[in-house]
Amino acid sequence: MANGILIWPLITVLLASILTLVAHIINARRNRKIAVGFFHPYTNDGGGGERVLWCSVKAIQEESPDLDCVVYTGDHDASPDSLTARAVDRFGVKLLHPPKVVHLYERKWIEESTYPRFTMIGQSFGSVYLSWEALCKFTPLYYFDTSGYAFTYPLARMFGCKVICYTHYPTISLDMISRVHERSSMYNNNASIAQSNWLSQCKIIYYTFFSWMYWFVGSCAHLAIVNSSWTQSHIEKLWRIPDRIKRVYPPCDTSGLQVLPLERPTESPAIISVAQFRPEKAHPLQLEAFSVALKKLDARLPKPKLQFVGSCRNKSDEERLQNLKDKAVELKVDGNVEFHKNLMYRDLVKLLGGAVVGIHSMIDEHFGISVVEYMAAGAIPIVHNSAGPKMDIVLEEDGQQTGFLAQNAEEYADAIVKVISMPETERLKMAAAARRRAARFSEQRFYEDFKAVIRPVLCHATK
Repeated sequence: MANGILIWPLITVLLASILTLVAHIINARRNRKIAVGFFHPYTNDGGGGERVLWCSVKAIQEESPDLDCVVYTGDHDASPDSLTARAVDRFGVKLLHPPKVVHLYERKWIEESTYPRFTMIGQSFGSVYLSWEALCKFTPLYYFDTSGYAFTYPLARMFGCKVICYTHYPTISLDMISRVHERSSMYNNNASIAQSNWLSQCKIIYYTFFSWMYWFVGSCAHLAIVNSSWTQSHIEKLWRIPDRIKRVYPPCDTSGLQVLPLERPTESPAIISVAQFRPEKAHPLQLEAFSVALKKLDARLPKPKLQFVGSCRNKSDEERLQNLKDKAVELKVDGNVEFHKNLMYRDLVKLLGGAVVGIHSMIDEHFGISVVEYMAAGAIPIVHNSAGPKMDIVLEEDGQQTGFLAQNAEEYADAIVKVISMPETERLKMAAAARRRAARFSEQRFYEDFKAVIRPVLCHATK
């Protein structure tokens, strides 16, 4: 009897909460605005995802001028004017008019540091809470996720939104599950788990359960745009909605970079690395390869310099950058290594214009905008032998090699030595072929393909 007395108040409170939530959703559905809400909590990440955001906003402004574009951001100093200026300064994208801004104050729920364990599932459920904040503040007719938070899609549908996403990278991939099966140690499968059979089995169960949830939430998208052949293959298998999945290569600044001269300074050849300071970008591998290459290079050749260019989203990224600087000192190459944090776009172009080599080392890089930028600028790419760079980008052009694929420090070092030692005529020939290849991924091509796939979904404009 006493238990019953305690349970009924709890049930009453629970039912009242559910009814309040339902009423809130019903009210929000009735008050939906004719707008596109872009869910992009980090509008200062400086990576390829942010470029896609601004190009998507511009494309929709051109395609449907009657649609307001609203950006959900956790950057509290962001304003319509500052974001418009940022799109130009960092990416050279000129919006037709400033987007509206909805500030989010619960971004901590998607921060990596909030979840020391079970990070993937923690961030995924945290994104639902953040999306609730976003949709309660402003409910658009079209909900457009440009950051890969698939767990927010069912909620957006409950709010009556048409759900569109641009998926750069599956939250979980079949390759990730395979590596746990093989007990391979990586940034998302640390050594202690890889070395333990019991822990590996537990993680396989965790990943299997998560992939089932990922199928459910992903299948809620009305249109899923993917950025590469590799991503498309994985998303089709995971979400099982092949008729709603379209591939649109991300926008790359090929036209602005293609005007740069192919000839480069020879006194100190520059090797550039452009990537956010995130664990999966494998910057330490680049330092190790550079150290090995310096030892292998002919003493008569000029010593190259390695230039790291990237942005830091949070404290964890700042720590990774500092660890990278410490590693350069440890390897005794710090005198030949430069670090450029949160660089303006025009300054990045200057560095690209002086680079002989562009290096990229992420395993299973979904696409690789920076790789295309290397090629367009005239730098020979040396990239990981997997996923997007291997399947879509660093392929032969008119029978001419356009770059190098590598898997470990030794292979990267050998490729660096090959390019630095290459006769100038041979390097120019390869750089010219790489530049022609890069033209396939232009910003203009993105606008054309993007508008073509979203046109059927933005049906209000034809009513």
